[in-house]
Amino acid sequence: MKKQLTTLIPMIRRFAFSLTGNQHDADDLLQNTIERVLSKGVPADVDLNKWFFKICRNLWIDEYRSRKVRQTATTAPELAEETIESTEKEHASQARLAEINTAMDILPDDQRSILSLVAIQGMSYKEVAETMSVPIGTVMSRLAR
Repeated sequence: MKKQLTTLIPMIRRFAFSLTGNQHDADDLLQNTIERVLSKGVPADVDLNKWFFKICRNLWIDEYRSRKVRQTATTAPELAEETIESTEKEHASQARLAEINTAMDILPDDQRSILSLVAIQGMSYKEVAETMSVPIGTVMSRLAR
């Protein structure tokens, strides 16, 4: 499992970033995913790759929902995150990434997850369908939307 874990971490990290849109949150999500899998274990009849993606996605959904609740509860300006200045090149990259994240945020969770698995992780429709526990036709229709 150790060898598989070292090859899986970069993939899960990219997936976590595609869900969160923020490197710090992605790292936290990655850590929570690994912690959950190591503490709870992996069922014997489950593909480790798919299990990690599923755990990561479910943890993100829980976090996303709790953030929505916290966001409406805390509207004080002193609680807002401060941005760090960067070079022009970084700024341009961040602006483009922000545009992509904004577009991804508009998508429903199911469509965003499927798009991330296909476009960023390079998974086949069949692998995504198995990972998300949905029919392959559902994967194709969510991508088409």
